[in-house]
Amino acid sequence: MRTSDFNEVVLRINDLQKDNVEHGSVTVSAGYDADGHSLVTQQTISYTDSTRQDTIHSRTETSVDTVKTVGNDPEAVASSESGLDVLLKKQDSLKELLISIQQGIHSGVDAYIDVNLQRYDSLLTHVMKEHNLSIPHHTLLIYTGTRADSSIIYIDTLGMAGDSSYIPSPKAIRFDYEFNRHRSQRYQLIFEPIDSLVLKQMTGILVTSFVILLILGFSFWFLIRTLLKQKTLDEMKSDFTNNITHELKTPIAVAYAANDALLNFNQAEEKSKRDQYLRISQEQLQRLSGLVEQILSMGMERRKTFRLHPEEINLKELITPLVEQHQLKADKPVHISLDMKPETLVIVADRTHFSNIISNLIDNAVKYSKEEAELSIYCRQIGETVTIRVTDRGIGIPLDKQKHIFDKFYRVPTGNLHNIKGYGLGLFYVKSMVEKHGGTITVKSEPDKGSTFTITL
Repeated sequence: MRTSDFNEVVLRINDLQKDNVEHGSVTVSAGYDADGHSLVTQQTISYTDSTRQDTIHSRTETSVDTVKTVGNDPEAVASSESGLDVLLKKQDSLKELLISIQQGIHSGVDAYIDVNLQRYDSLLTHVMKEHNLSIPHHTLLIYTGTRADSSIIYIDTLGMAGDSSYIPSPKAIRFDYEFNRHRSQRYQLIFEPIDSLVLKQMTGILVTSFVILLILGFSFWFLIRTLLKQKTLDEMKSDFTNNITHELKTPIAVAYAANDALLNFNQAEEKSKRDQYLRISQEQLQRLSGLVEQILSMGMERRKTFRLHPEEINLKELITPLVEQHQLKADKPVHISLDMKPETLVIVADRTHFSNIISNLIDNAVKYSKEEAELSIYCRQIGETVTIRVTDRGIGIPLDKQKHIFDKFYRVPTGNLHNIKGYGLGLFYVKSMVEKHGGTITVKSEPDKGSTFTITL
């Protein structure tokens, strides 16, 4: 407000300079007294009018720190020898001195030309915009009438500028600026609290901060998720290593023992013993070959050159021999029921890989059953869709492990106990081949109640 007032006074002085008429002169002197404690200001106005040519009106106002008194001491003006030292020591003193000079000039110019409130409001609005305060406001010019003892007689509004549509609320903020030495006139700026405006101006910063927080939150979540996933992968790796080591050592050890018996204990001379040991060695080598083939199948499945060889397959003719094989080789009683409609259900698939799919599901159901395995295989064709379900009443799969059972090398963790053989490749192979056939596979399981694997083609 003080800056706008100074600019308004300068513009009025420019207006006076453009007028060829000689109006008079204004002299303003300000300084500190001899003690350097009191601010003294003298203002002299002279007129060129013939009747007032020699008339001098002066008023001296003395300030002692923050307490201001009025007196008549023209000789004290600018007579301080230590005034400059005071200004250099206290910046507030310099500010107070400049304000006194500005008020003195203001009062002098007011004697020749009235305050232009509209111009002042325009200058004030410009300054407010420079400080990002583009808000509706009113600017008032107020006159205060006082008695000789400075008690207020009345207050009058001499003018109003600003936004005509703006109506101040009871919460409106008011700022006063007294611009003359007599404190009889002041500007009053009225506008609403700027809390909402500040928030509006900070919208960009707040939104940016919120986005950064979201990014940081997402990054933190992703990091935690990655660490947990890494921990799960480590568990899978450890479990797989334990199991695959055991699975590789067992057939090697058995085949080595059989071969050692033939070479070192004269077992080759007896044909029945020789055939028995050779058959044992062959079975163990087949186990190793099966493991190698499954691992190679996983590698081949990822190659772009991998191709299925689809053909029409009678599903019952495919499944029935698999059921008989698993019943014969199992080391526990196995009961498998086959429910197929129609009996002549035919699908188009790769015979070798689809046979492995069903065999793996039956093998898992038998291995993870309890003392006696009970399985049911359900096959239906509805329209163009074929559904195959393999259900067992085995140990089941915990809910938190079900999402991993189709992962490569994953087996439900059982610590270092290896009473159930496997490589963690079977279900990964099943899922991969089912998807290669354009189908899907899902699992539904409850611990101690069993599992159901559903293939949809």
